[in-house]
Amino acid sequence: MSFTKHYVLAAGGTGGHMIPAYALGRELVQRGHRVALITDERGQKIPGMVDDGQVHVLPAGRITKDPRGWLSGVHAIMKGRKMAMQLYDSFEPSAVVGFGGYPAFPALLAANRKNIPTIIHEQNAVLGRVNRLAARSVNAIATSYPDILKLKAKYEEKVHLVGNPVREEVIALREEPYPPLTEEGIFRVLVTGGSQGATILSDVVPDGLALLPMHLRRRLQVTQQCREQDIERVREKYAEHDIPAELATYLPDLPQRLGWSHVVIGRAGASTIAELTTAGRPAILIPLPIATDDHQTHNVREMVAAGGARSIAQPQFTAKELAKQMQKMALGPDALQNAARFAKKCGRPDAVSDLADLVESIGTSPLSKTLKVKKEASQILPNQRPALAKDILAKETTQ
Repeated sequence: MSFTKHYVLAAGGTGGHMIPAYALGRELVQRGHRVALITDERGQKIPGMVDDGQVHVLPAGRITKDPRGWLSGVHAIMKGRKMAMQLYDSFEPSAVVGFGGYPAFPALLAANRKNIPTIIHEQNAVLGRVNRLAARSVNAIATSYPDILKLKAKYEEKVHLVGNPVREEVIALREEPYPPLTEEGIFRVLVTGGSQGATILSDVVPDGLALLPMHLRRRLQVTQQCREQDIERVREKYAEHDIPAELATYLPDLPQRLGWSHVVIGRAGASTIAELTTAGRPAILIPLPIATDDHQTHNVREMVAAGGARSIAQPQFTAKELAKQMQKMALGPDALQNAARFAKKCGRPDAVSDLADLVESIGTSPLSKTLKVKKEASQILPNQRPALAKDILAKETTQ
């Protein structure tokens, strides 16, 4: 029988951090637990928090390479840590789960100070900066990919491969067959560029699709997310090429549209990859070149190696190259169906359940054997966890 516990989820204010946090929160509430969220002002505005869940906005100080911002950054972190400790005094969490982003940092620091078990979840194929800072002190590291860059070998015993939680509507697509695609049927293409679209996709995709052979081009039906400032010129482009296209700045029914799509063109963010592989949809992906540590390039490698996607670096992303890759992916009557099947093999649809199992098992002995783990987790009791290995953090433990 499950006993009600309290858990704190801490996440930076982007969809990439908030979506898996919300998914875990819903799962924990369904299991009878209570959940509180720590985030920043941006995260507070992203919908999806569970009913009756507490939301707390904490200062999110940053420690960058510029020493001029260190003092204010440390001050904000310490203020956030104090506020989190006050929350823990009243909420009494059994564990704190960090999803990356600077708002998660003071929450993890506070948990470390109060000997509360901690877990970090990494959505990308490169361990993020905050998670790198926290890796030494946490009890477990949940990952979304088998191989994670910038993760020190000495922490590998803490690693649990669970995947990246996605929305329930996307998980439901996994049970649906790939949409029929006959030689004369409609060829549906979905183009997304993250939460606000991407101008490079508006610049390239219409002209690239126009270069497809007539037997593909005449069957196209495009749905494309565009930035507001791009939408009218993109509409004119498609009209000029005589390609039916539905354009919008926001797609609230994205899971449904994903279910209809035969191929997706988009960025390689962690949530995008997780949704594509969960649903089983082939894709042509253009990693964002300015992403921190070039993590989007690494995110796509597993899916590309499996045969479920093709990746084009942004400097090489031209109309001609897009048309070339589209033709290769759609070559043969079963090519896209096979690519969809390969994409699905990379999916981890049980991510939220496995992550919730891990969260519930922290503090018990031994950790749950039902988890999909890379290695057996080392048993680290809260009072045995070492301090974080940064001067600014080591200093605060003496206060």
